[in-house]
Amino acid sequence: MMRGDLDLLERYDVLVIGGGNAALCAAIAARRGGASVLVLEGAPHFYRGGNTRHTRNMRCAHDSATEILTGPYTEDEFWEDLKRVTQGHTDEELARHMIAESKEMLTWIVDQGVRFQPSLGGTLSLGRTNSFFLGGGRSMLNALYLTAEKLGVEVRYDAEVTELEIEDGMFLSATVHDASGPRKVRAAALVAASGGFEANIEWLKEGWGEIAENFLIRGTPYNRGTILRMLIDHDVKQIGDVTQCHAVAIDARAPKFDGGIITRLDCVIYGIVVNKECKRFYDEGEDIWPKRYAIWGRLVAAQPDQIAYIIFDARSLSLFMPSLFPPIKADSIEELAGLLELDPAKLSETVNGFNAAVQPGTFDPHNPDDCATAGLTPAKTHWARRIEQGPFYAYPVRPGITFTYLGVKVNKEARMIMADGKQAVNMFAAGEIMAGNVLGQGYAAGIGMTIGSVFGRAAGRGAAKYARN
Repeated sequence: MMRGDLDLLERYDVLVIGGGNAALCAAIAARRGGASVLVLEGAPHFYRGGNTRHTRNMRCAHDSATEILTGPYTEDEFWEDLKRVTQGHTDEELARHMIAESKEMLTWIVDQGVRFQPSLGGTLSLGRTNSFFLGGGRSMLNALYLTAEKLGVEVRYDAEVTELEIEDGMFLSATVHDASGPRKVRAAALVAASGGFEANIEWLKEGWGEIAENFLIRGTPYNRGTILRMLIDHDVKQIGDVTQCHAVAIDARAPKFDGGIITRLDCVIYGIVVNKECKRFYDEGEDIWPKRYAIWGRLVAAQPDQIAYIIFDARSLSLFMPSLFPPIKADSIEELAGLLELDPAKLSETVNGFNAAVQPGTFDPHNPDDCATAGLTPAKTHWARRIEQGPFYAYPVRPGITFTYLGVKVNKEARMIMADGKQAVNMFAAGEIMAGNVLGQGYAAGIGMTIGSVFGRAAGRGAAKYARN
């Protein structure tokens, strides 16, 4: 067959579009289900894997401690955590199904070659709830790719899908462009696992307006939402809001795209956060960091020029995972303000006012403590210590968008739902492209990988079953 000839079709049982955790779990499950599988990854080989490259862990329910987890994390506790961070904006049936299925993932993912390790220093609050990948997300990906290829899954890189042929909820073929030119691929079933649209600034502007120009994109520049847009245009039911996303405060010195985990800052709870007017704007000690870190991107996005500054003193410097960039350091608050191009008098006034409001308490860096402020708006409800021991430090932060929640509707089998409410005939979705079913808003550490793994496996199994029949 001549690859440039669109009149000739390549044929597979299952076509997987995407190359991250969800896509690989789907591909492996489909291949183990007896299907021939082609994976199309739009990125080059080096950048394969989407945002999975930057992950560290996944959150799974389990009934008892393990070699790497310090205690049980029940389905009910997981559900309560998810319900709290989403403020109820979740599909309870799908969410509870995901949580129940997550219990098997700790074993299943290991069977696919992935290895875990105990929590690292600075992440001990996750030691009971989250399993950390040995070597991080890239090692996890490498293990999944190795398993997929050993099983006979075909993978192509730099393979951009430019058109989907869909009729009445049934996938027929995809037009693919790569180094060999354009061609069509036909498959009995489709799994869309191609991520969100966070790298598409123009799409972000549809919800956020011009301030989206000031956003930094933590993950891959290849997640532009091309497949998502095609599916919506072909009458797959859309869920979610264009402004809802996983957005954290990251170092303002990070690159526009692909800064990853090393630009995230975990020190908010140990200091105060001010905007360019030197005003605090939210309770920095609301809850333990893994349950609240993903609200700070939206909070900073609401500030003037979408920038803020984390201020802390020498006592807190060793309490969190360091980032790629060193903190800005000064011997006085006034000097620090000058380095940040802030008003020294205003920053001193804010710090002094905070210090005066701090009440006596017993500081516990790992758990909510009784160190709080009194008579201050907004209050700091935990981890409130006077900022008084020099040298003083600061990080400038901007909104860092990890992935978007607007996506396609699915059921428990990861089958897409059409706009008329009917099930798609042979189309499945997994990962960021359908994460909004579970995450209507908010986030807790490791849930994205849980969504990708659970629904990826389900999508692959469902696609293989359909293909066999």
